[in-house]
Amino acid sequence: MFSGIVEEIGMVKEIFITPEWQQLKIQAEKTLVETHIGDSIAVNGACLTVIAIDDKTFTFQAVPETLAKTNLSFLQIDSPVNLERAITANSRIGGHMVQGHVDMVCHLRTIEIDKNGTLATFSLPDELKLLVVNKGFITLDGMSLTVINKHDDQFSIAFIPHTIQASIVQFYQPGQKVNLEVDVIGKYVHQYFIHHQEQVIQNII
Repeated sequence: MFSGIVEEIGMVKEIFITPEWQQLKIQAEKTLVETHIGDSIAVNGACLTVIAIDDKTFTFQAVPETLAKTNLSFLQIDSPVNLERAITANSRIGGHMVQGHVDMVCHLRTIEIDKNGTLATFSLPDELKLLVVNKGFITLDGMSLTVINKHDDQFSIAFIPHTIQASIVQFYQPGQKVNLEVDVIGKYVHQYFIHHQEQVIQNII
C-alpha cells in the first residue's frame, strides 16, 4: 500500500527483456534507504517487488500483465520514473490509499505551465468513466491527485510547483502515456451497486 506521495525521481539504467518478463534496474538514492529484497516499491505507480539491490540501484521484474496495463514497457535507458516505498503502520498518509495496481494507461492531451503551477488534461478511458468524479482522488504515475474537472472523455488536474519539481511531471509532453489508478473505494462501491442494483433502488424508493 502507498500514499501517492513521490519520494524521489529514479533513473532507468538497464532493461532486460525476455518472452516471460521485463527486468528493470533503476538508480535511486532516498528510496534505497532501509529497503530490502522482497520489499515493494511503486515505480510510476506500479507496485513492483525488489529482486536485487546494491548501493545505487534496485532491480525489478515486470510480468506481461503488468506491462500490458502500465507504461513500464515504454521506458528506455535514462527514462525518469516516480518512486515511492510502501507505507508503514505508523506512516502519515499525505495523499490517499494507493494500491499500486494500475488500472490502465491514459494519455496526456494538453499541458499548460506557468509560474503558479500547471493545468493538464488527460484522456479518460470508457471503462473508468463511472469511477472518476470531480474533486475525487486519482493516481497518475504514482502521484495522489485531485480531479479538477471531469468531462465525457477527459479529466483535468492542477499540479502545484512542488509536485512538478519533485516528480516526472516536469518531463511531461502531450501524448505521453501515464499510468492511471482510480480510487479503490469507488471500485468497491461500483461493484456493490452492480451486484445489488435492484436492492439499492428499492431502498432509495
